[in-house]
Amino acid sequence: MESRLEQDCPICFSEGTLKMIAHSSEIPYFGEHTQITMVCEECGWKVTDFIPADGKKPGAWSLVVNSERHMSTRVVRSSSCTIRIGELGLEVSPGGSSTGYVSNIEGVLNRFEDAVGTIRRQAERDDEGTEILTQCDDMIDSIDAVRKGDESVTLELLDPVGHSQILHEDAVSREIGREEAESLDPGPVYPVFDASEI
Repeated sequence: MESRLEQDCPICFSEGTLKMIAHSSEIPYFGEHTQITMVCEECGWKVTDFIPADGKKPGAWSLVVNSERHMSTRVVRSSSCTIRIGELGLEVSPGGSSTGYVSNIEGVLNRFEDAVGTIRRQAERDDEGTEILTQCDDMIDSIDAVRKGDESVTLELLDPVGHSQILHEDAVSREIGREEAESLDPGPVYPVFDASEI
């Protein structure tokens, strides 16, 4: 379903240029979800999120990743989810332009590896010395070792709205308290719209 929102773009501020596309589908073992995508027809800004059909509570999911078999494990990440791999000191908070996605653990590791690669290229360009380059190279080697099953880490999803999940029989879920939920970045704030227009 596609509808036009009577909202200005939060990026380019063009009047009434936001379009919303909603698509509902069943995600195996996770239930019915609606994928919402908002697009500005003027500047091309785009954001996507996944909203479950039934209400969720703030929650966390974790999985000990210690095998190559885990690489294909499905991960549903909402735009409000913080992803953490404590053993490697890696964490990504949602921020104001975060989008939701469905991927697998290998895809999550690839995203971390891409971010470390960006830092490495910037350090190389700025001629910041070998220490940062060495740290980046070591981190990329560690991510690769996890990918091959040679290193064990815990992947953790922390979601103050509870829309994220790791779809594996060994994944552990828990509710997070109000204080912990409030300490997390809630992600982007979407323009307000009248649900009756959808």
